[in-house]
Amino acid sequence: MAQLDPTGLKRLHRSWRQLPAPRLALICENLNSPYNVGSIARTAAAYKVDYVWLTGSTPGFDHSGTQKVALGTDRFLTSSIVSTGVEAVEAAKADGYVCVAIELASEAVPLFSLESTFGTSTDLCLVVGHEGHGVNAKTLQAVNHVAYLPLAGKVGSLNVAVAAAIAIAEVRGWTWQNAHESPP
Repeated sequence: MAQLDPTGLKRLHRSWRQLPAPRLALICENLNSPYNVGSIARTAAAYKVDYVWLTGSTPGFDHSGTQKVALGTDRFLTSSIVSTGVEAVEAAKADGYVCVAIELASEAVPLFSLESTFGTSTDLCLVVGHEGHGVNAKTLQAVNHVAYLPLAGKVGSLNVAVAAAIAIAEVRGWTWQNAHESPP
């Protein structure tokens, strides 16, 4: 086994890009840290997130701190800035997305359990919230589902950029796993 050279790396990623996948969007609600926004932008671009709504106090992709971490990957994303998470959820629903907040909430279900609910053809919009306060209560009421990422260790929560990355990868994995056992 050897590490892939640049050509092999391009072929590997191209094989995954060619697999059919439903649309995936993201709402970032009231994030404080431009570094978290930059990290989320980079992950979103890597996993072909189709649309990103930045709401409330979330720094834009043009913020210098966001750019420092995103490394220009935001150029691969389509996004808009809206006032509230509820406004973003309404826009996502109007565009055909089912909205799932990633939040540690009383009636939340494990994210993996939603795979059987949606199958592999539902357009999903994941909602992540403020680093300390989470997704706003009004936004939680507006979404279709609330899910959490089960944690087995002694740490009870994750950084919002890490949580977003895990959720995005898990949702993309539902489709990819069912499309092929391995890339073409």
